[in-house]
Amino acid sequence: MRQILFAGAIGLFLTLIGTPLLIKLLARKGYGQFIRDDGPRTHGSKKGTPTMGGISFILATLIAYALAKVITGEDPTFSGVLVLFLMAGMGLVGFLDDYIKIVKQRSLGLRAKAKMAGQLIVGIAFAVLSLQFADARGNTPASTRLSFITDFGWSIGPVLFVIWALFMILAMSNGVNLTDGLDGLATGASVMVFGAYTFIGLWQFQESCANAVTLTNPNACFEVRDPLDLAVVASALMGACFGFLWWNTSPAKIFMGDTGSLALGGALAGLAICSRTEFLLALLGGLFVLITMSVVIQVGSFRMTGKRVFRMAPLQHHFELKGWSEVLVVVRFWIIQGMCVIVGLGLFYAGWAADK
Repeated sequence: MRQILFAGAIGLFLTLIGTPLLIKLLARKGYGQFIRDDGPRTHGSKKGTPTMGGISFILATLIAYALAKVITGEDPTFSGVLVLFLMAGMGLVGFLDDYIKIVKQRSLGLRAKAKMAGQLIVGIAFAVLSLQFADARGNTPASTRLSFITDFGWSIGPVLFVIWALFMILAMSNGVNLTDGLDGLATGASVMVFGAYTFIGLWQFQESCANAVTLTNPNACFEVRDPLDLAVVASALMGACFGFLWWNTSPAKIFMGDTGSLALGGALAGLAICSRTEFLLALLGGLFVLITMSVVIQVGSFRMTGKRVFRMAPLQHHFELKGWSEVLVVVRFWIIQGMCVIVGLGLFYAGWAADK
């Protein structure tokens, strides 16, 4: 429990004091946001705002996790380190994308194939490694069985698992990336999901099958390799994003850029895979799914009928063009995300209680 509290507090403190230093550094170097001409006109004022702010909470999360381990004297686990690796690796791909955008002064950074290749390399490395490092009970960080609240069904095998893990990583990374279009929107939504995973990790630790002797019902337990450490990682991310939100909320002093959005998406997918809550993530991260689907619907409708369903996709820009203020869209979308987290946690608890 102390690890969770230390990780969250340190992550919060580091981004609160570190982000303004990063803002000054990026502004001095002229690393400002490039604004697309086809976006909402109100976004013109955002041009030049420092971007690549994801550097702030990525570093804060890594430092917070490490310091929490040093302070408590606990050892890192393979599950925790793998999720952090996935976050940092995806963040590096996003950083390269952001850097090219700034240097070339264009809305597109890495070429599509190069960006996809980077994501695939990081994702495959994570997926393969997550099936290694079995503990004394034979549990690896990930499982080849699909999961909702716990594993269900039969094993899909390592090859299909790698494909499934890649799908989750790419879907969540691009989902957060699409959501990151308004000040604080993706950051605030991510804080809620990381808070949910902090609770899930702690609950899974308390009800771990490794402690079956002390449980009221040993059949209602979780076979997760390192649930407590996943809670530590989630807490560090929650605290770091909370501190970043102070500077990222409207009017934003800094944007997370692809550096941050790809990193957050990777972290969410990694937490879901290692906590055996893969399908539950679609509900816990419901806002990211909703916004991604709005783009899919828009593109599909235009290609098939030549007509658009929304005034503009992603969905948040549709409501901006309808006259909603940016702050109004963000707050209402946060409410939607909050409801998704509440329902998701409710199902998580109900699924556990039903087995007791």
